[in-house]
Amino acid sequence: MAEQGRCCDLAALGEQGGAPPWEKSLGTYIGCFSDDGHERTLKGAVFYDLRKMTVSHCQDACAERSYVYAGLEAGAECYCGNRLPAVSVGLEECNHECKGEKGSVCGAVDRLSVYRVDELQPGSRKRRTATYRGCFRLPENITHAFPSSLIQANVTVGTCSGFCSQKEFPLAILRGWECYCAYPTPRFNLRDAMDSSVCGQDPEAQRLAEYCEVYQTPVQDTRCTDRRFLPNKSKVFVALSSFPGAGNTWARHLIEHATGFYTGSYYFDGTLYNKGFKGEKDHWRSRRTICVKTHESGRREIEMFDSAILLIRNPYRSLVAEFNRKCAGHLGYAADRNWKSKEWPDFVNSYASWWSSHVLDWLKYGKRLLVVHYEELRRSLVPTLREMVAFLNVSVSEERLLCVENNKEGSFRRRGRRSHDPEPFTPEMKDLINGYIRTVDQALRDHNWTGLPREYVPR
Repeated sequence: MAEQGRCCDLAALGEQGGAPPWEKSLGTYIGCFSDDGHERTLKGAVFYDLRKMTVSHCQDACAERSYVYAGLEAGAECYCGNRLPAVSVGLEECNHECKGEKGSVCGAVDRLSVYRVDELQPGSRKRRTATYRGCFRLPENITHAFPSSLIQANVTVGTCSGFCSQKEFPLAILRGWECYCAYPTPRFNLRDAMDSSVCGQDPEAQRLAEYCEVYQTPVQDTRCTDRRFLPNKSKVFVALSSFPGAGNTWARHLIEHATGFYTGSYYFDGTLYNKGFKGEKDHWRSRRTICVKTHESGRREIEMFDSAILLIRNPYRSLVAEFNRKCAGHLGYAADRNWKSKEWPDFVNSYASWWSSHVLDWLKYGKRLLVVHYEELRRSLVPTLREMVAFLNVSVSEERLLCVENNKEGSFRRRGRRSHDPEPFTPEMKDLINGYIRTVDQALRDHNWTGLPREYVPR
């Protein structure tokens, strides 16, 4: 309680007109705000850190995505946005100390300590810039399709992106000297790109041609970022089952943003919790989450669930992904010494059979299944995700699914390639794995499911 009182005293100091110590180097402290409404105001970039959250850490994350305000809650949660929350409360109600910074205020339960993001701290990552999405034909009725606009001479990509970022739109659209801001919608879903040369004309010709250049702004599409626990305990206990390395974390990201409900886990991974998977801390049998991640197989573990989404990925890719995770964490890559040691062949010999037995056990003991292939989810995201959401018995708008598609990668995917990436599988390993692929392919067909994707079934 002594530490909590210390935070209260610091907040009171700010209220009396003297600047609290953290303001001098970390930006302007705006105040304490209520965050217990149905919909958050600061709902852009979100992350948690149970051990190391600091004000500057949160500010830098928000500044990187061009947000104006950083809000900290419950000592460990960070939220970003460009509009202040509506309800201000007394500074004394924000009395939780930041987990990684003694003497600094990081909100409280349902209370946000809001700071203005003044500038990036030294050594932090640079601000993100607009990303080119392509050249597209304009939709009919621009005024209805694009909610906000800026018309001025010599408008640039930077000007347009900044204007749309400030208004929290994920898309900045340039048509000659006209700038529009929008979300992806069924009428403007960014799936039918034109040749970029069509948009490479002078501004007047481009305006008359009814084409536009589309850029992704640094801010998130926030139509699908609100998530919560189920209001009532679920009557159907659903697993999200996969072999390790099959994309379970990515599938959880998609499901959470599509349904608006947290997913749970049979395990606890603090790294995942810090990335925003708040259900990670919840007991896996609480039934407060929309589904529960598991890599378990075996009759007893499977029959605990009423139904399951069974996620299957190419074993060659799954084995490499899981080996990378075991050696270097969720976002790292195994070192060359790991691949060249006895560790790699031993891993393949034990894990390849598990890839097969995991699928076979779930096909045999699962009570109600939806089989989803990782490759199909990547290739045809919205239709596949729509099927998954329907299986979970949740009604979702097309706009929300398009929002998920716009935020599809999340923050939990390895980026780039290792500097040295040799073929890690020997002929003997391939013979072993291909045998398991044939077995699983036939088992799927025997259970009236489509077989494995043709691109990795040996022929």
